[in-house]
Amino acid sequence: MKSYGIGSIRNVGLFGHQGSGKTSLAEALLYVSGEIDRLGRTDDGTAACDFDAEEQRRHISINIALAPCEWHGAKINVLDVPGYLDFRGEVTSAMAVIEAAILVTPAQCEPEVGFETAWTLGTERNLPKAVFVNRMDRENADFNQVVQWLRAKYGSCIAPVQLPIGSAEGFKGVIDLVEMKAFIGSGKDVACSEIPAEFTAEANQYRELLVESAAEGDDDLLEKFLNGEALTHDEVVRGLHEGIDSGKVVPVLCGSAAKDIGMTDLLDIIVHEFPNPVEVEHIHGKNPSTGAPEKRDATDSAPLSLLVFKTIADPFLGTLNYFRVMSGVLKSGSTVLNSTRGKEERIGQIYFARGKSQESTTEIRAGDIGVTAKLADTRTGDTLCDASKPIVLEGIEFAEPIFEQAVVAKTKVDEDKLGPALQRVVVSDPAFHFHRDPETGQTIIAGAGETHLAIVAERLKKFGANVDIVERKVPYRETVQMKAEGQGRHKKQTGGRGQFGDCWIRIEPNRGNGFEYVDAIVGGSIPRQFIPAVEKGVRQAMDTGIQAGYPVVDIKVTCYDGSYHDVDSSEAAFIMAGIIGFNTVAAKASPVLLEPILTVEVDIPEGMLGDVMSDLTGKRGRIVGTESAGPGKTHLTANVPHAEMLRYAIDLRSITRGRGSFGARPSHYEEVPAHIAQTIIANHKKEREAEH
Repeated sequence: MKSYGIGSIRNVGLFGHQGSGKTSLAEALLYVSGEIDRLGRTDDGTAACDFDAEEQRRHISINIALAPCEWHGAKINVLDVPGYLDFRGEVTSAMAVIEAAILVTPAQCEPEVGFETAWTLGTERNLPKAVFVNRMDRENADFNQVVQWLRAKYGSCIAPVQLPIGSAEGFKGVIDLVEMKAFIGSGKDVACSEIPAEFTAEANQYRELLVESAAEGDDDLLEKFLNGEALTHDEVVRGLHEGIDSGKVVPVLCGSAAKDIGMTDLLDIIVHEFPNPVEVEHIHGKNPSTGAPEKRDATDSAPLSLLVFKTIADPFLGTLNYFRVMSGVLKSGSTVLNSTRGKEERIGQIYFARGKSQESTTEIRAGDIGVTAKLADTRTGDTLCDASKPIVLEGIEFAEPIFEQAVVAKTKVDEDKLGPALQRVVVSDPAFHFHRDPETGQTIIAGAGETHLAIVAERLKKFGANVDIVERKVPYRETVQMKAEGQGRHKKQTGGRGQFGDCWIRIEPNRGNGFEYVDAIVGGSIPRQFIPAVEKGVRQAMDTGIQAGYPVVDIKVTCYDGSYHDVDSSEAAFIMAGIIGFNTVAAKASPVLLEPILTVEVDIPEGMLGDVMSDLTGKRGRIVGTESAGPGKTHLTANVPHAEMLRYAIDLRSITRGRGSFGARPSHYEEVPAHIAQTIIANHKKEREAEH
């Protein structure tokens, strides 16, 4: 693929809910533009953009895929972006490097949450948008109904620029409302003709809406329109272009990716109506040394700056970094500064990518997208730039993980490889986190959902670490409710020197004040050098729990008497005495289990408040309050036991159809209800028996 100037480049992303046909659409655009000679299918695993083994197995997109094509003298970098909610991080990454978004929705239903999410993120970044109503060839296709849904939700900015000719099995082409012509046929075999008579009235009706939308894109045209004057063809085209660039107009197109109908019109819209990188404002960042604002012109002659928006770690190919050149020209063999991390990087071979295929090139110019390999310290979101003109571009912010599970290595060899494998996965997936829970001893992995973490487990396997995913343990605590006292006596005779330690201790509640140890020994019943050993033994016993193996908290322990042997007493003997004493006395002090309570904050659509409150109440939660979170949104706060929240990310997604979000933070501990505590204690006993 030849090198294009920045004015001839279009960077667009395909966004929408899972299953809306984005990958098929990318495939159709590649085919119609002549980049591939055979149309692949996602169901068969032959689509150019679904080249990962997990994507082919699951029939869903997991990673951003590049699908560049050439059309009418322009290069279009199409980014096929996953729509599955577990991979929202890919949506965030793609938004950082495009000038326009194409939102895909099927013609059979109201746009779903993946569509809404992309719309919101695109609006926040002031990206021009277009809607492509896909699958017009399928049963129950209803273009007019989809347009009504869109206008009801997003207002008069929704402007159909096409109408379908027929639907379902009868779908055979589209009507261009700008040119008022019919385009019938599929793929490259499209014939232009007059609008069929049976569609003339509907086309004229929608044409009036289109002219009104075009007028709203330009103040002069709006004044002319309101004065009752007709807009010329050129004025309509100009108004649409300016309206799309400003976000005042969102054109709606239609077609069928599976049958290659509507593809040429979509490519024309991208080339002629969407902005090129030059039309975007200056590129902004900051000086890495002073923090002062910096800016760049989006030109080849400006100092080099590029943003890494995707990193893939592969056990065979190594690390691949996908980047967008924001300014300047990147040449293979050059040395650049990673201004985010303050380290130099040597650029080796650089490539243009299409799916998994790569085409080497000597340079990549401003506005274009490419790939390089084997950068030592560069990650997603990093800036690479000219060392003499440093700048740190705005990075990519990923949402915090909301779903956690634990991983257990299957063998000792897997355990040794687990740490490095997790590090490799984090490099390629910034939306994934992991940590070691010091309280439960588990390795916790965190992501956006169950599917996300299942794919992480497959990636770990590629790096040599076979793991099982298990439920994470809840960090329960134990404490006592009554005062009790008793003896801890350790005596052992083995033929030589024996062991002897004897202490009397008192245990009582100390709620909210942690652990307190009191030395009340008088008269030397326990020598001073052995008194700390009793405390050490008590602390060791507290770590292993009273009933269920969980750490003991909020107690006061007083050592008030004891005895010793001149020869057989030792520090080790009094440690054992402390352990025995604690285990004996704590069991008599009415021990109870405590569970962690989380403060949970949920943002949901207003109409779903009742269902969410009912669900949280069923999880033993207490509603603290609700308040408005903006138009049509409610913010709910509740205190909920941690044990009930382990799969809440999945539950909330099901209840709200993906439209709810939440965060949780530790609040306090409360006593576990007796019937639940009995189950926890019984499970602990079974685990102990299994270990022995």
